[in-house]
Amino acid sequence: MQCCQIGPDFPPNRIMAVTGPETARHLVQYVVVRSDLLHQMAWPLGAVITQACHAATAAIHLNYHDSDTQEYLAQLDTMHKVVLQVPDQTTLSTLSETLTEKNIAHKLWIEQPENLPTCLALKPYPKEAVHSFLRKFKLFK
Repeated sequence: MQCCQIGPDFPPNRIMAVTGPETARHLVQYVVVRSDLLHQMAWPLGAVITQACHAATAAIHLNYHDSDTQEYLAQLDTMHKVVLQVPDQTTLSTLSETLTEKNIAHKLWIEQPENLPTCLALKPYPKEAVHSFLRKFKLFK
């Protein structure tokens, strides 16, 4: 494991471990967004991106002390996110239920005050641990 000093904007004397390439695991944070928000409901692209940001941030926050999350955050400049799409609210809700049943940590983002599920984000996981639940969904576009 290598160690490095964080840049000048980071609190002084704060040292952060960085996993070297020989030991780095491939951790991914998956974000799943409803495509109908953009295509059928005509939400502005920025509003849809904001929903994904909310969900990703919330999933990290809720799982901050998880070892995979800490390792993911330590790889600051090489974080890997994959943004997928589902066609509608029903598919998103079904996915969330499946993930809950399988104990896959995630945050279903529900926009307020509309009480509208818009997207979900998983905590960072090794790709092989969660890919089977997500492989049928396409990249968001």
